[in-house]
Amino acid sequence: MSYSLFSSPSAFNVPLIKHDVFVSFRGTDIRTSFLSHLTADLNRNQIDFFVDDKKLYPGDEISSTLLRAIEQSYISLVIFSEHYASSRWCMEELVKIIECMEQYERIVIPVFYNVDPSHVRYQKGTFGEVFDVHKERYEEEIMQNWKSVLKKTANLSGIHYPSKYR
Repeated sequence: MSYSLFSSPSAFNVPLIKHDVFVSFRGTDIRTSFLSHLTADLNRNQIDFFVDDKKLYPGDEISSTLLRAIEQSYISLVIFSEHYASSRWCMEELVKIIECMEQYERIVIPVFYNVDPSHVRYQKGTFGEVFDVHKERYEEEIMQNWKSVLKKTANLSGIHYPSKYR
């Protein structure tokens, strides 16, 4: 039996690629330092990327534009920094990023910026501390999902960028 593009209904559900790279990050940790150097290099190398430069405030929802940008990016660069997991929006982005990796075979590259990868993987250090705070605000199911995507992402091959590098 031969198959064509039209014989697979799921082929119509895969979002088209619009960006080479989606950058997920905690703004307060890296916006004026690491991120500015990264985006300059991406621009210099003519890599189309999406960086959310809008500030989100408590109670705000992640916009459909942001979720669509994740779906439409071939690669997601997840920059884990000290306070990444303290942001509900970062965690919701990460859930969507892993969902796209699993459903659409998107590439995810974790960058461990001044954090130990095992702290992300097993929620230790600041990553563990923040979950003590989160458990007061969020349901256990949400927290388990966040822990699961942190572990999945930390288990991927990535880049460890300790603070001793400029």
